[in-house]
Amino acid sequence: MAELENPNMMPNLLTFLSSLLEEVAESNDVNSGFKAQKISVFHGLSRPTISIQSYLDRIHKYANCSPSCFVVAYVYLDRFAQRQPSLPITSFNVHRLLITSVMVAAKFMDDMYYNNAYYAKVGGISTTEMNFLEVDFLFGLGFNLNVTPNTFHTYYSYLQRKMMLQQPPPSIVAESSLSLGSLKVAHLCFNEDESSHQKQQLVV
Repeated sequence: MAELENPNMMPNLLTFLSSLLEEVAESNDVNSGFKAQKISVFHGLSRPTISIQSYLDRIHKYANCSPSCFVVAYVYLDRFAQRQPSLPITSFNVHRLLITSVMVAAKFMDDMYYNNAYYAKVGGISTTEMNFLEVDFLFGLGFNLNVTPNTFHTYYSYLQRKMMLQQPPPSIVAESSLSLGSLKVAHLCFNEDESSHQKQQLVV
């Protein structure tokens, strides 16, 4: 979308995405005791010292991927969370999920992109680990990488509307495990076959 080419748009988009992911990760950290979770290759032994905002800014600075990749990465994270409910986004895995989702999005969206070794350096991990993360992420997505224009518009419009309203990011986005886990909460559901959001009440 043309709006993404606006140099003033990307900082706002990155800030909102990082705030959203930070809130989701912190919420899932708090509520992790309510729901069984499994450890994956994305899970670090400790919380990274770099903030999500700084990490996302670093990826944007050095990856040189198209702006659309960050929206597509957001779609991928949502799909991953929906398909892997036992692997909620937490402060222990959000950084690895971010670097992997952006890399996969760049490979799918862009004609030219950096290799895994470069992304590993950007993300502060080894090339071997980056390779493992990519494979696990692809299997976690069920290799569902295609993002239709309608789906892209749905996710981007949601982000754009929230940014324009300058509202704080919601605790829960989509029908994924970008959620608070075991509580009864209102989810904003993205239906990729429709152009609008639907609200529903879910009890986990």
